[in-house]
Amino acid sequence: MKIVAALFLLFSLNLSAAELSIERLFDAPSLSGPTPQSLKISPDGKLVTFLRGKPSRQFELDLWARNIASGQETLLVDSATLVSGDGELSDEEKARRERLRIGQLSGIVAYDFSSDGRRLLFSLQGEVYVYDLGDNKGVKRLTDSASQEIDPQLSPGGTFAAYVRDQNLYIRPLAAADELPISSDGKGAVAYGMAEFIAQEEMDRYTGYWFSPDDSRIAYTRIDESGVQLEERTEIYADGARTFKQRYPAAGTANAVVQLFVRDLDSGEVREMDLGENKDIYLARVDWFPDNRHLAVQRQSRDQKTLELIKYDALTGESQVLVTETSDAWVDLHNDLHFLERQDAFTWNSARSGYDHLYLYSNDGKLIRQLTRGEWVVTADRRAESSIKAVDEENGFLYFTGTYTTPIERHLYRVTLDGSAADKPEKITTGSGWHFVNMDKKGSAYLDSFSSPDRPPQVSLHKSDGKRLVWIAENPLDKTHPYYEYLAGHGETEFGNLPAEDGQSMHYSLIKPSDFDSARRYPVVVMVYGGPASQRVKKTWGGGFEQWLSRQGYLVFALDNRGTPDRGAAFETPIYLKAATVEVDDQLAGVEFLKGLEFVDPSRIGIYGWSYGGYMALMCAMKTDVFAAAVSGAPVTDWRLYDTHYTEHYMGDPRTVPEAYDEASVLSYATQLQTPLLVMHGMADDNVLFTHSTKLFELLQRENIPFEMMTYPGEKHGLLRNPDVGVHGYGAIAAFLDRHLGPGKD
Repeated sequence: MKIVAALFLLFSLNLSAAELSIERLFDAPSLSGPTPQSLKISPDGKLVTFLRGKPSRQFELDLWARNIASGQETLLVDSATLVSGDGELSDEEKARRERLRIGQLSGIVAYDFSSDGRRLLFSLQGEVYVYDLGDNKGVKRLTDSASQEIDPQLSPGGTFAAYVRDQNLYIRPLAAADELPISSDGKGAVAYGMAEFIAQEEMDRYTGYWFSPDDSRIAYTRIDESGVQLEERTEIYADGARTFKQRYPAAGTANAVVQLFVRDLDSGEVREMDLGENKDIYLARVDWFPDNRHLAVQRQSRDQKTLELIKYDALTGESQVLVTETSDAWVDLHNDLHFLERQDAFTWNSARSGYDHLYLYSNDGKLIRQLTRGEWVVTADRRAESSIKAVDEENGFLYFTGTYTTPIERHLYRVTLDGSAADKPEKITTGSGWHFVNMDKKGSAYLDSFSSPDRPPQVSLHKSDGKRLVWIAENPLDKTHPYYEYLAGHGETEFGNLPAEDGQSMHYSLIKPSDFDSARRYPVVVMVYGGPASQRVKKTWGGGFEQWLSRQGYLVFALDNRGTPDRGAAFETPIYLKAATVEVDDQLAGVEFLKGLEFVDPSRIGIYGWSYGGYMALMCAMKTDVFAAAVSGAPVTDWRLYDTHYTEHYMGDPRTVPEAYDEASVLSYATQLQTPLLVMHGMADDNVLFTHSTKLFELLQRENIPFEMMTYPGEKHGLLRNPDVGVHGYGAIAAFLDRHLGPGKD
C-alpha cells in the first residue's frame, strides 16, 4: 500500500500540506493524475484504447492506444489537428451530452470499434470520422454537411457507419462515398433513429437504431412527440434570453409515441414491428438475436410495474412474449440480456427474489436455471452498462459485477454457467474499493479501473483469474503526482453502519480533517443525495470538494438512506408513493448519530445536496429544525413538474394519486422554513427546469421568509462540473457554510 507509506512518511516528518484551493480542483493537470477514460480492449486483443485530456486542457480529449505486447503508447488522433477551437454543437448534441453527463468535455468524447478491430469511429464538432488501424493508417472524414450528425455508430461487421442528421437516419457504406437515407420525413415533432428525451434522461437508452450482427438489417425507431405537451421554456443567458417551445412530458401527461421498424439493407423492404394496441408504453431496449432474423424487445408498461421481453420475427412481424416481470411497486430496467453463442440461450436479470440476480433462459423463453443467488445484488459498475462483463462458454464461466462482498465496494466476480456456484461467486478483483471493469468478449482478460478513498484511479490489465499482466496507468502517489503536495492534508474516511427505523442497515461515511483532534468540537456538512438513482457512500477516490471541506475544518458526513439503489427491494421500495418520508427519517437518524459523537458540535450541522439531493436538503430543512444551514442545488420542488418515467416510477401517476404528490411537494412545507437556506440553479436547466426554483422563490418571498439564491445564466443541470462556473459555485457554497457553520466559530 504505497499511499499508506507516503502518508506515514509525510506525517512522521511533520510536513505541512500545500493549501488546496477550489480553483485547483479544476486546474490541469488533474489532481486525480493521468486518468484515461472510455477504456476498451480491441477486438483482436492487441490494443488498449482510451481517451485522455491534453496536458494543459484536461477536459479536451484525444484518442490514444497502448500496444499490450510492447507497452508503447501512441496518440492516434489529436483532436486539435482536425478541428480548431471548441466549435458550436447543435442543440440536439448539447442535449444528448447533457443526458450522458459529459457536457463539460470537448474533443473526442466517444468512439466505436469495428468488430474486426481495424477501424475506430468518432465524431468531432458534429462531423463523423473513421480511423484506420490497418495498413492504411490515418483519419478519414466521412461527412461534410451543413447540419451536424449525432449518435454515429459502426455496424457490427464494419460495413457501414450510421448517424442521425436533421431528425433522419442515414447509413454510409465505408467502401462508397454515397450515403443511404433510411428516412426522409423526420421534422418537427417526428424523428427517426433517435432516442426520445425520456429514453435518454431516465431509461439509459441513448440510441434509436440497431444493426443486425451480420449488417443485413437495421432496426430503428420513429418517435412522434406531437401529443407531448408543448411548453414555452425560457433559458436566461448573460446577454439575453432564448425562448424554446419544448415538448416536455411532465408527470401525468402524454409521452412520445414510439414505433419500431426493420429495414432489409439489400432489398430495401421495411416492416413495422407491432408494439401492441396500447401505445402508452415505453420501448425500453432493443437487441438482435444471433440468428440476424429475430429482435429482442423489452416493453415496459406506463406504470412500470410490468416489463416484457418479446421476440419479434423481422421477416413476418410475428411476436412471442418470452419473459414477463411484475412488481407491486416498480420493475427496474437493466442491460443484462446477453445471448450465448454455443447454445440457444440468453441471460436475464430479475428481482423476483427481492434481489437482482441473473437467470439463464432458452431462446424460446423457458427458464433453464438461476445463475446467482443470495441477499446481495448483481449490478453494473457504471450507469447504462451491463453487469455482465463476459461469458466464457468454453470454460463455463459468467463474469459480472455486484455487491456480494459489500454494497459500498464494487468487484468483478464469476460463477459457473451450470449454476453450481450461484450462492458463492468467486471474487476476481482485489483491493478494497471500487472497480470499474471492461472485459474482452471471450472473458480472457479485463481492464480494471480501481480507486479507493485514499487511492486515485489506476488502470491495469489482468487475466481472467485476476493476475495482473501490465499497468496501463499505475498512477503512483509519488513526488511526480499532482496530488502529492496535498497529501499531508488528505482527510481520512471512516465507514460504518446505522440502523434504520425498520432495523435495516444503512451505510455511512465520515471524512475527518487530517489534523483531527477528538478533544475539539467540529461543525459537520451532511452531503446528501438520498434518491433512488445513486448512492453516495462508496469506497472511491475522494480528492474533490469533500476533501476541500475537510481541510477547512469540517467533518463531512454522508448516509445512504432507504430508497437508495443496489440493496434489494425491502431497502429500496419503502419510498414508493412516499418521497421524502423515510428518506428524511433516515437522514435524521444520521444526525442523531452525529450528535452522539463527542467531537461534533450539535449546533453546527448543515446539509448540502444537488438535484434529488437538493430536494432532500429542502425537505430536511423544512420538515425539521435540526440543521443550522442548508444548501440546495437544482432541486425538484414539485414532482408534477418533473418527467413521466422517473417520477411515476416511484410516485405513481398524479392523475390517480394526487395526494401523494401533495405530500411530496416542497411547496407544501415551505412556510415552515426556519433554517438558513441557499438555493442554486442553472437558468438554462432542461432537466430540473428553473421553474422548480422560481416557484419556491415566489412562495418564500410572498410569505416574507428570508433565503439566499445563486443563479447561473446559461447553465444546465450539471453546472458544477463546468470549470467556467464550478469554481464560483463551490465558492458560493463554501462562503455560505462558513457564515453559518464556520470552523472558526468554536
